[in-house]
Amino acid sequence: MLETLVTNGGYLGWGLYYLGKFLAAGLCMGIGAVGSALGEGKIGAAAMEAMARQPELSGTIRTNMILADAIDETTGIYSLLIAIILLLVLP
Repeated sequence: MLETLVTNGGYLGWGLYYLGKFLAAGLCMGIGAVGSALGEGKIGAAAMEAMARQPELSGTIRTNMILADAIDETTGIYSLLIAIILLLVLP
């Protein structure tokens, strides 16, 4: 179907193809970045609250917070990878 649209549609077909490709990559990055940012904010807020309640465990809490932030950041990296695939790898 895509090949038919591009070959028979001329400039309109190519325009619609690239519009969909760029829109999909933009949405992928936008939603991935917002989700990752909200998750990291929630992790940081919970860690600060836990450190305020039990200051003697602040080292352990900080270590766990950094580990959780690193795991959460992979969501943003995955969305960047998918956006790059959409832009560069697909025909």
